[in-house]
Amino acid sequence: QVVLVASDRPSARALERARARGIATGVIRTNAHPEGTPLAALLREARVDYVVLAGYLRLVPADVVRAYAGRMVNVHPALLPAFGGPGMYGRRVHQAVIDAGAAASGATVHFVDEAFDQGAIIAQWPVPVHRDDTADSLAARVLRVEHALYPRVVQALAAGRVRRGQPPRAGNAEQYPLADRDDRHLAEDIEHALDL
Repeated sequence: QVVLVASDRPSARALERARARGIATGVIRTNAHPEGTPLAALLREARVDYVVLAGYLRLVPADVVRAYAGRMVNVHPALLPAFGGPGMYGRRVHQAVIDAGAAASGATVHFVDEAFDQGAIIAQWPVPVHRDDTADSLAARVLRVEHALYPRVVQALAAGRVRRGQPPRAGNAEQYPLADRDDRHLAEDIEHALDL
């Protein structure tokens, strides 16, 4: 059950969508939005068990990382450890993958630690890079995988089937070709292949 949706941007669409569904919302205090609430206080007040980051581009405060060790996850639009770290988000990641001539990109779900994109990897799913790809076309295919992979990992985490210290789960693009699958079948392939 989602008990809180918080953002460091007061105008984030996710906040509007959560309010429309009756889910509590909060704005995280930042230098740009000093009227917000500290992240630790928002999580504590909502009695959050797990923190699921999406599109949060800031380093999570160390006290929050420690309080939610093994219970805070993030999704990254590349196969970490490659193409991760400070400044590697959104279109930049996909352009870097193309510029490097990588044969594959993908989505990674990982635990959050005190550095950008350095937490233990939980699961990855590859996406082939095509010769004619642009950052936008690659981003669209990776996003499909993120939307299929992330909820399944979060469900497995909440059910106790995923813990820190387990080996990462990785998909096989040859066994489960992305282009041949609609979104529902892609999600089923991921769930089956990664045993989530």
